[in-house]
Amino acid sequence: MWEAAAAGFSAMGSEARLKVLKTLVRAGEAGLTVGEIQSRTGIAPSTLAHHLRFLAAGGVVEQEKIGRTTINRASYDELRNLAQFILSECCADAVGEAANDG
Repeated sequence: MWEAAAAGFSAMGSEARLKVLKTLVRAGEAGLTVGEIQSRTGIAPSTLAHHLRFLAAGGVVEQEKIGRTTINRASYDELRNLAQFILSECCADAVGEAANDG
């Protein structure tokens, strides 16, 4: 899980890619074409293609080819896994700290 988590978090590691990902999350399961993402984010098409490839390689975006169109969707399962991974040990040390404060 560490490798997958690192890849997923790395894929989101730029402001532009986070913007693209948030746009796809807002769009829901229907997803968006590259043109729709471009019009919503203002990111240049060639740069956008690069960011989408990076997000897909990190597993946080899924791409489906339908004819000549590619539909891009947020990978909700992977995003949930990443959130669970980062929060899985939330506050684990807090119990010990509270005991030491008394």
